Amino acid sequence: GLYILDDPIRGRGVYTTELIGKGSVIEVCPVIVLNELETQLVDKTILYDYYFVWDIEEKEIAVALGYGSLYNHSSEPNAEFTIFGDTREIQFIALRDIEPGSEINISYIPKEDQVHELWFNPV
Repeated sequence: GLYILDDPIRGRGVYTTELIGKGSVIEVCPVIVLNELETQLVDKTILYDYYFVWDIEEKEIAVALGYGSLYNHSSEPNAEFTIFGDTREIQFIALRDIEPGSEINISYIPKEDQVHELWFNPV
């Protein structure tokens, strides 16, 4: 029941046609992990806005397949993600019930992360 809509302000986002219950797995996405050198190259492209920090010490990033890299940010997200390094996957889970027709949003920066900031002005 997931689909993509293009919002003129926020760009593409992931929406649902079905009720997603709190605690439900929305999607499990395999990822492509890129090393430090590849990250430097990607940072100069449009993909800069679509990747996840994968391993901060190794300076690795990951591009999520499926809809994973298209979930928009919200300061009041209705979903969260968990990174599974051993299987190279990101899992998205509903934080509360998500009604049909609603956009699924995540927070790009966890609340406990006081070091990193958003690289854009949220709308």
